[in-house]
Amino acid sequence: MSTTTPGTTPGTTPGAAALGDGKKRRGRSPERGFSRGFRWIATGSGIVLLVVLAAVAGFLVQQALPALTAGSAELVEQNVLPQGMTSIWQLIVPLVFGTLLASVIALAIATPIAVGIALFISHYAPRRVAAPVGYVVDLLAAIPSVVYGLWGGAVFAPFIRHVWNWIAEVLSLLPFWEVRATATGRSLATAAVVLAIMILPIITAVSREVFKQTPRLHEEAALALGATQWEVIRTAVLPFGRSGVISAAMLGLGRALGETMAVLMILSPGLLVSFQIFDGGQQQTIAAFIASQFPEAAGLRVNVLIATGLALFVITMLVNMAARWIVSRRKEFSGAN
Repeated sequence: MSTTTPGTTPGTTPGAAALGDGKKRRGRSPERGFSRGFRWIATGSGIVLLVVLAAVAGFLVQQALPALTAGSAELVEQNVLPQGMTSIWQLIVPLVFGTLLASVIALAIATPIAVGIALFISHYAPRRVAAPVGYVVDLLAAIPSVVYGLWGGAVFAPFIRHVWNWIAEVLSLLPFWEVRATATGRSLATAAVVLAIMILPIITAVSREVFKQTPRLHEEAALALGATQWEVIRTAVLPFGRSGVISAAMLGLGRALGETMAVLMILSPGLLVSFQIFDGGQQQTIAAFIASQFPEAAGLRVNVLIATGLALFVITMLVNMAARWIVSRRKEFSGAN
């Protein structure tokens, strides 16, 4: 005599019926459909990003080719280069030099300070102090660059010029080394310090979050072995967050490379390959040069400016590729990749 379980049909076992119902439920599950849709949305977003990047690169190359392929006679005849220049590379090389020099100086100033602030907020300061300090640091990132430019040109440059003059006098005492300083303070050194202040909140915010992700067991193990607070930072926190700090520094460097208004309002421009960072009329950055020349540009001069923009695009790409390579080598030290 055969029996059937309620909810099953004759000739089927309860296990087979449950299996069939499970398959039907999984096939009709809205979660699986949502997961598939979200995957396609994420994939499409990544493809759109690559398409936009390729479109920007293609536009820059297409518009820069007339300037890159034009002869010296044509460039001089149309008066599209600064006076005394006969080749577009005589313009690009000083601009690339000034851009890299200002950004590297800003990064060298900002990174140690930012790491120190991040460590203070995440491991030293009590909660009632860490929260306001973190809020103030984040607030610095919201200040427009034109405000930094106004402050740097009207307040900071007249103040810091005395420091630059003193440093120039001291360095000039060294043999075979003449260091000049401008009386207005509008030099590359001033612009670099302002850039350092601008990228400081970016590096600090990212580094702070990375340091907070340090496994608590690592810190407790170091303390159990008798390590001091600094030894815990040195042996557990910094090795874990090294890749994150590098990524934060590269984000700050990207901001410094592309900064326009602050540099334009502070720096007394020049087109020289010179390390006289305290003197005016020596260097200029690509972004500030384009911003100052583009409103009056027409014809081949526009192509020249776009060619300098292509150089900045290539520099930014190389910096980001180098950063990813460094981070991938340090991948085992960080969980923030």
